[in-house]
Amino acid sequence: MSPSTQASPAMALLCGVILLLLPACQARKLPGGSQAHHHHHVPCFSQEQLQAGEVPMHYMSRAVHWDRYTPVQMVPYLEQAQRDQRRRRRRHPKSGCPALQLTAGAHSEANERSISPWQYRIDEDENRYPPKLAFAECLCNGCIDTKTGRETTALNSVLIHQTMMVLRRKPCPRDAPATFAFDMDYIRVPVGCTCVLPRTAH
Repeated sequence: MSPSTQASPAMALLCGVILLLLPACQARKLPGGSQAHHHHHVPCFSQEQLQAGEVPMHYMSRAVHWDRYTPVQMVPYLEQAQRDQRRRRRRHPKSGCPALQLTAGAHSEANERSISPWQYRIDEDENRYPPKLAFAECLCNGCIDTKTGRETTALNSVLIHQTMMVLRRKPCPRDAPATFAFDMDYIRVPVGCTCVLPRTAH
């Protein structure tokens, strides 16, 4: 038997191994010949792309859902109320536990008719989207007695919170100056107040 005939089985085996490994090697390369990276791509945005506090187009599908949240819906009304006060040169009314006005109940909002009344303020954070949210603040430590219309400490006013998804702006992790990336975060937003029994020490 010639040496070439003896080498043919070994050569066939070697060729078979190469054919098995070839697809795996090709899969590790992109069409351009560069190596594939498995890390998650983080989109970055310049300051010009973030004009007027608008959410980047990359996150527009999430922005549609923000309009359903009361803390977002309330902001334009609060800003209009602030403009009206400045135009009339009126000072912002002092915060405090109000007396319950039963006769005015039909023409007032729920936060004013509540026996645990609250008001709203605009919370601003330039590194958050939405950057402006309406936060509720309880006006009473206790609750208002419906018989007397005055505050009673037999009950306590506490905040009601709603969990909301927001975007947090941060410097872009890549080596690109003056660019930003966003992370999703969940925050508890105070949306109203309610009355509860006071905690008693045991």
